Amino acid sequence: MHWQVQEAKQRFSALLRSVQDEGPQYVSKHGEDVAVVIAIEEYRHLQSRDAGVKDLLLDPMGRDDMFAEALEQVVAERGYPRDLGFPLEIDTTEEQKEPGTR
Repeated sequence: MHWQVQEAKQRFSALLRSVQDEGPQYVSKHGEDVAVVIAIEEYRHLQSRDAGVKDLLLDPMGRDDMFAEALEQVVAERGYPRDLGFPLEIDTTEEQKEPGTR
């Protein structure tokens, strides 16, 4: 259900009952959704879930440690060899060479 901010303020107890009975409730201001009220169980579930690789790649904060842990988990779950022979660091000091030359 959608609630206008003023109605949500005036009928806050009814809003909370609707969350428990019907699920997430949207609150709008000037016709645009500005908030969603959800049950505490859903909030806790969202807070506790492990971030997947996709979430980490799209994360603007760039949590490198979390990405590395998620990648390690994927490698372990899929049975890939731990060392794929890729260099861990790339030497960026080499001069740029012409395409097709080594």
